[in-house]
Amino acid sequence: MFNRITKGLNPNTKALIDCLLSVAEDDVDGSAALSNTFSSVSWLKDDTGKVGLDRILQAVEKINYLRDLSIPGELLASLPAKWLQKYYRRAASESAWELRRHADVICYALAAVFCWQRQMEITDNLIDLLIQVVHNVGKRAENKMDKKLLEDLKLVHGKTGLLFKLAEVAVAQPEGVIKDVLYPAVGLETLKNLVKEYKSSGNAYQEEVHQVVRRSYGNHYRRMIVPLLDTLEFRSNNSNHKPVLDALSFLISNREYRGQYFTDLADIPIAGVIKSKQFDRVIEQDSDGNDRINRINYEIGVLQALRERLRSKEIWVAGACRYRNPDEDLPGDFASNSDTYYEALNLPKDPEELIAKLKAALGKALKHTNKQMPKNPLVKIIPIGKNRIRITPQEPQAEPENLARLKAEIFSRWPATGLLDVLKEADLRVEFTKLFQSSRQREILNQDTIQKRLLLCLFALGTNAGLKRIAASGQEASYKELLHIRHSFLEKNTLREAIAQVVNATLSVRLPEIWGEGTTSCASDSKKLGAWDQNLMTEWHVRYGGRGVMIYWHVEGQSVCIYSQLKRCSSSEVTAMIEGVLRHKTDIDIQKTYTDSHGPSEVGFAFCYLLGFSLMPRLKGVASQKLYLPEKGSSACYRNLEPILTRPINWELIRQQYDEMVKYTTALKLGTAQAEAILSRFTRNNIPHPTYKALAELGKVIKTIFLCQYIISEAMRQEIHAGLNVVENWNSANGFIFYGDGSEIASNRLEDQELSVLSLHLLQLCLVYVNTLMIQQVLKESIWHGQMTAADFRALTPLIYAHINPYGWFELDMGKRLPIERMAA
Repeated sequence: MFNRITKGLNPNTKALIDCLLSVAEDDVDGSAALSNTFSSVSWLKDDTGKVGLDRILQAVEKINYLRDLSIPGELLASLPAKWLQKYYRRAASESAWELRRHADVICYALAAVFCWQRQMEITDNLIDLLIQVVHNVGKRAENKMDKKLLEDLKLVHGKTGLLFKLAEVAVAQPEGVIKDVLYPAVGLETLKNLVKEYKSSGNAYQEEVHQVVRRSYGNHYRRMIVPLLDTLEFRSNNSNHKPVLDALSFLISNREYRGQYFTDLADIPIAGVIKSKQFDRVIEQDSDGNDRINRINYEIGVLQALRERLRSKEIWVAGACRYRNPDEDLPGDFASNSDTYYEALNLPKDPEELIAKLKAALGKALKHTNKQMPKNPLVKIIPIGKNRIRITPQEPQAEPENLARLKAEIFSRWPATGLLDVLKEADLRVEFTKLFQSSRQREILNQDTIQKRLLLCLFALGTNAGLKRIAASGQEASYKELLHIRHSFLEKNTLREAIAQVVNATLSVRLPEIWGEGTTSCASDSKKLGAWDQNLMTEWHVRYGGRGVMIYWHVEGQSVCIYSQLKRCSSSEVTAMIEGVLRHKTDIDIQKTYTDSHGPSEVGFAFCYLLGFSLMPRLKGVASQKLYLPEKGSSACYRNLEPILTRPINWELIRQQYDEMVKYTTALKLGTAQAEAILSRFTRNNIPHPTYKALAELGKVIKTIFLCQYIISEAMRQEIHAGLNVVENWNSANGFIFYGDGSEIASNRLEDQELSVLSLHLLQLCLVYVNTLMIQQVLKESIWHGQMTAADFRALTPLIYAHINPYGWFELDMGKRLPIERMAA
């Protein structure tokens, strides 16, 4: 493979790689290379960072440099992705001097793979920056105006009464002077506040926001946009979006133009680019009544249209990975192998068969709910108002009697158990460290040394204590030695394999008489962690406040987390939920997944159904939900539900787009692209997409069936609530384990952030594994097992940590002093 890659490189590419990795002839040990040329390689390795003019220009410079290398992309794309990722990781972990020491065929191949992969990553980062810049233009203007208004705005209460007073005085004294008649009745200050309140909520507010947007874009953000548009090559497979591409071409060709207006309207795309509500701002009239286009307003409108279409992948970028041609996300052989794919999803190929099944299920669910509604004292349907469904809150279940005693017994038998010892014990039993292989060609360390240093690295990352602190604690491994293990052995895919191995080991050691039979459900929820913000992953969280990232956990009923993901604060929880269910690689067969109110959507319901598992969210907004009808005119059959019934399902949409829906579902199942890349096409910003409409319609069917069960069944509501309590308990333990640096991820590199999260996941799983063994050891004794009640077993969890010491041991030697004076001398 190395020979094949190297032969595909032209002489100029090899010369440029030699320049990149050049080492001085007299530099025997490589020290000069590290000081003189390593910066050029590390420059390519550095993450792009957050939005800023310098960062954008630097990323553009990197892209241009990598493009000049002319790496044969078609050749590399034809090679196995798994091997390319391995070579990329190997090249990324070596310095320029180390790469140059290899034989030419290996050196050129590794450098080519690294540069090609890095080029795609930086292209994706540039698109992220473009999307973020366009978002910032409007959002920061709104924040600035909101802050200004909050400083001087006082909401005026009793406006109806004030209007009556004004009318009364005006009618009584129509000839009076305003300041003599109206001000005494209402007050000048009150009238000023009324004007401010109107401006804050009416068109005047929007106009002021737009003026701030114009100023900030023209004076600052435009300098960032121009190099991005010059560098990225935008394309689309849909002719409906050609006007946006034409508008971008027009802006790029006129990027040096500084006039306030464009006067030649014939060559400027407007329809399909500028939203109708923005027409008045974009198209103005001169003194002669001729139309002209306001340049700044037009550029802002085009960029906003581009942002929406990039996010929904209606417009894609050549040379990108996440923002690549969306057709590449789909299975290329779907047309020829459709029978196989339908069978794999357990779906009928004839849409009529599916529609008949759904109609019957929907009608049955509505009929059952309609029949049971009068018999259910916990649920009421209100005939008027927005919130028409009222469900009586559940009564809290009885407090377990013996769990506190059981925890005390575990503490007395294994007091102050070290968290590092827990990690070590789990590895000695499960042997997950054997999964980690060096990314280098060979490794001279013996397996025992590698195992010990791997455990120290995993503990350092999983607790957020850091490699330096662990190395300084007297563990017979220096910081550089641990850093070598970190760069050569730790990789996110291998960490996921280790996590799956510990999960399966936990499942295999469980005793059914204590934990019950195997589970087929999991709950998913997110947890916010603070993080450094000079990167594209960290965002400000609207609900929780503060900058950080989200970890999305998938936890089964006995506190075993089967999958975790690092996500942006604004990312979709639906995509994270589907990704986790499909990619966990453990022995659990997930049939049901519980989510909180932020997890469900109609498209999410549709994809979960097509993938063969049930989405069961906890609906905090259940009061305003509506039920859809299977047929037109069938509402008369469900009199008890009439206040919450709405229109019938449009089965024709499902019928027409059934094949396309199955194709996208197959892509999710096969993993030809990330769930986020596929589901980004089906958002509210892309409503005209016919497949989106069909998925939303299918989702309405599945959601209505679920709602019927959710409303009428208290047992289902308790089941969902119990499942989500488990994942919330898992979240609560994160802070106990991930205690270093105030539980803030102290890195701007995406790879470091992902490794920290996965190490935390593995460390917490090892705690669950060891606790499972400890609890079983106690409950094997008849005196303890006989005392346990059904409520005790129901609430029993292996995620306990009162007996755990996560920090290490502290030794106080009063006879030992710090050599302060001697060191100073």
